[in-house]
Formats: sequence, C-alpha cells, structure tokens
Amino acid sequence: MFHEFAGKVTSEISRVLDDVEEQKVMELVQSILEAQHIVLCGAGRVGLACKGFAMRLGHLGKTAFTIGDSTIPSVGKGDLVIVGSSSGETQTVYDVAALGKKKGTHVVLITASPDSRMGTLADSVVVLHAPTKFGHRQGDDSIQPMATLFEQCLQIVFDIVVLILMEKTRQSPDELWARHTNLD
Repeated sequence: MFHEFAGKVTSEISRVLDDVEEQKVMELVQSILEAQHIVLCGAGRVGLACKGFAMRLGHLGKTAFTIGDSTIPSVGKGDLVIVGSSSGETQTVYDVAALGKKKGTHVVLITASPDSRMGTLADSVVVLHAPTKFGHRQGDDSIQPMATLFEQCLQIVFDIVVLILMEKTRQSPDELWARHTNLD
C-alpha cells in the first residue's frame, strides 16, 4: 500500500512541476537577488513552507523574514514580499500582499489561482496547477486531500529556487552551513 501511494503522489508532484513556467521562476530568482529585505507570508501548511524558505534564504546570506517574526523591518521600494496561497484568496495573506504593494515592495505570488485577487495584485505570479481549498479544476486532480499537492510542490519549488540561487551566487553547501545556527 505504501509504495502504491508513493508512486501516485510522486507522479502527481512530477506532473505539477513539469508544468511550472520556468521564466516565472527565474523572475522570482532575480527578484530575490535584487531585494534588500524579503518577507514571506502564507497561512497553514503554506506558511510552514514559507518559513522553511526564509530560513534557507538566510543561509544564502539574504535578509529574510516571515510574517510573525518580531524583527521584520519597515519595507518599501527595493524590498520583496513573497506570498503563497493556493486559492489566492486567503484574507490574511491578501492583506499582507496589499500592504506590501502599498508600501512599494515588489510582490510575488505563488498560487494555483492566477486569476484570484492576489493574482491581480501581484507583480509576478508563479503558477502551480494543483487543487485549492475551493476544489479541483480540470486537469488538477489529486488523490491527496485538500491542498496537499500544492503545499508539497511549493516546498519543492522553494528548494529548487535555493539550488538556482546557490549556482547564481556560486555558493557551496559548506557556505550555507557556515550561516546555520550554532546554538543547537
């Protein structure tokens, strides 16, 4: 049973990742390279993926935060807000995106719903074709519950972006480890 489900899940993940528009990912990479401060926001499991990505951005030497951190600086022009929302409609995430936009930051959305409120608001949108809390669209089917497929693919997209950033900044894993906390 485990291997049967594993094959189906990895097949779904591959299908979604194969459909990601590379140019949009490279725009995200460029935005990260140019940003002075980076703030990430997502709710629930998407928020957990954002926290993990913010950590890796810190390991890359970038100044990155997630909503809820007590040390988030004022943001404005030259800064980047990355929001994740499968539906593009999560109110708390929308509010952060709208405030970031109002303050002059560059806003990037990663979503399954590019025509959503956040999709309209964002400067750039990376689309992951997966189910949302509003259900499945044709071709976005999954055996997994809720927005699990989106959440998994988001984490993998973030990890791939880290690899691209490592290559572009010519950083080795040892350099990232050197920035990892030594208090654990």
